[in-house]
Amino acid sequence: MMHGSTLISKIYRWRIRAALVGVFACLILARPTLSSLLLGIGISVLGLLLRAWASCHIRKDTALAVCGPYRFTRNPLYFGNFLLGVSIAVGSHSLWAAAVFAGYFLLFYPVAIHVEKKKMERLFPEEYRIYTKSVPIFFPRLFPAPRRGDSPFSTRRYSANKEQRALVGTFIFWAVLAAKYLLL
Repeated sequence: MMHGSTLISKIYRWRIRAALVGVFACLILARPTLSSLLLGIGISVLGLLLRAWASCHIRKDTALAVCGPYRFTRNPLYFGNFLLGVSIAVGSHSLWAAAVFAGYFLLFYPVAIHVEKKKMERLFPEEYRIYTKSVPIFFPRLFPAPRRGDSPFSTRRYSANKEQRALVGTFIFWAVLAAKYLLL
């Protein structure tokens, strides 16, 4: 019988590969329309902007990010991914693609959020405990939490955190989906 933490570790490690398989499945299942493409692209722009904003504030493993989008949610990168997943489901215009996204999200994201939470508790025990009292774990607050600490916005962090990969991957997805729309 597999130990619980080992299972969590395996799910966490497989999340990126599984996402790629899921995106490929969504492309196969897709039946895009012009309106689904336009709406999906709009939602993906929001997800990418949120991810960019978050990545320009994060200093991985050296400081707890509590500024910018981290005043609304403890996991803005994951919430940005959620928006990207919704955009893929919408753009695909397929209930099967939406089911693939929902299944992926429900399996992998609670685990990823749990692993991230444990890591922050270990790295920044007192600061993270205080932070969790005012900022929700996933769905954003309507208004930002009070400002704590300092994590100034830096566009250099965008590249340092390899955020351009999300932009390129999203662009490729929409290019392929648009081509499928034009060929159908």
